[in-house]
Order: sequence, then C-alpha cells, then structure tokens
Amino acid sequence: MYITLETDYAVRIVSELCKKNEKIDAKTLSSHTGVPLRFAVKILRKLVALDIVKSYQGVQGGYRINKAPKDISLKTVVEAIEGTYCFSRCLAPDGECNRGASGKCCNQRAFAEITKQVNKLLDSYDFELLSKDQEAIDKELAQNEKKTG
Repeated sequence: MYITLETDYAVRIVSELCKKNEKIDAKTLSSHTGVPLRFAVKILRKLVALDIVKSYQGVQGGYRINKAPKDISLKTVVEAIEGTYCFSRCLAPDGECNRGASGKCCNQRAFAEITKQVNKLLDSYDFELLSKDQEAIDKELAQNEKKTG
C-alpha cells in the first residue's frame, strides 16, 4: 500500500515552497522537484483551492506557500490530494459495510484504530519539522562526503 504518485509530488512541491519561502513559477518548481510540469500545475490548483498555496497571475506570476510551514501537516497535504484517509473503505464517510455489519465487526474496529493512529502520525509531521530534518540529513551527507572525498 502506497500513497499515490500525485500525493508524493504534492509533498515535494509543498516542501520546496516552504524551503524557498518566495514566489516560484511552475516551471521552476517542476525542475527543482522532479515533478512533470503538467502534473505540477494540476497539483498546484488543488493546493491553491485549499489555501495551502497562493497563486499569482501574469508575467511575474507564480506560487508561494500561503501558511507557515509549522501550520501545514503531512495530513493536510495528503488529504488535499487523496481526501480523508481511511484504512478501509468501510470507514469512509460515504462508505458502508457490504455485509451490513457496520459497528458490529471486529475488523472494522481494528481498521478504525489503524486509521486513527495513521492520521495522528500524519498530523504530527509538519513542514517546519520536515525541513529541519532535511537540513540535518544534508549536513550529515556533506560531512560523510568530506570524510570519503
């Protein structure tokens, strides 16, 4: 089970916008994140619609993060692309048990607990924390390169 490629791309885009904290055009975002331009524009539209990203029109247009990185969780970005996370479709807001056992099923209880824990973890990672973690990784890699280089 994986997040979709679109969600992975959305996380990359939000990370880049948080890191730069300036207006960036879609082509540059695409280049810096490895997200195909057509896909980047599609994702950016979704992020703009949810007020995570601000869009600027015109020749000097582009995109800028619209919230503080500490106020954007992985859960926010995942849900912007995927919708509400549920481990099983029987827990989805529009889902229903095809056995008619909703609320009377041990599997549903287990799936609900898994859903709760995953959502809690996704919510615990914000883009400020992720950025600091990336800085630490980059520093570690640079130090290792000096040792071996």
